[in-house]
Amino acid sequence: MARVGILGGTFDPPHMGHLVIAQEALTQLGLAQVIFAPTRQPPHKIGNAITPIEHRVEMVRRAIAPHLQFMLSRVDVDRAGPTYTVDTLRLLREQLGPVDLYFIMGMDSLASLLTWHAPEELIRLCRLAVFNRPGFAVDLDALEAQLPGVRERVALLSAPTLDIAASDLQRRVRAGLPITHLVPEAVAAYIAEQGLYHDPT
Repeated sequence: MARVGILGGTFDPPHMGHLVIAQEALTQLGLAQVIFAPTRQPPHKIGNAITPIEHRVEMVRRAIAPHLQFMLSRVDVDRAGPTYTVDTLRLLREQLGPVDLYFIMGMDSLASLLTWHAPEELIRLCRLAVFNRPGFAVDLDALEAQLPGVRERVALLSAPTLDIAASDLQRRVRAGLPITHLVPEAVAAYIAEQGLYHDPT
């Protein structure tokens, strides 16, 4: 059965850190492809200012264009309301058919998994490809006690540490500082063309 990775997120903007973990997951797990799934409205960011979805979709499209095994999905774009990961995975399972899904996340996300919507169903729908994050550790024994079956669904991966935060990138743009070393060149060009992340005047 083909293995497919799913990388969801706000991607506001997509940056080199996203590409690195996607490539590392592809290599370490022998994935056929990694699907980037931009989120229209993250449930944990309701009320936050988020760049309009079509800008974020276009930035992801440009970021992944050179990578033949990276794909863009609009599964969370063309539907209304907050988008929970478990709903995304249900829809992707319907679209992709019999594949082995790996949801790519950081150790910080695994640490908060019990607060996610329907975590029991989530681990039935996919495996969790979990990357190390500095300062975060998870006691898998304790997590298994609260969420039976999770241990066998976790694949622990390692990747170079690229501490890039989208909020920092937005602040750099507003301050007139370069971001070309932190995001793909095509993304930096799009941000400049569209005037994204500047304070409204």
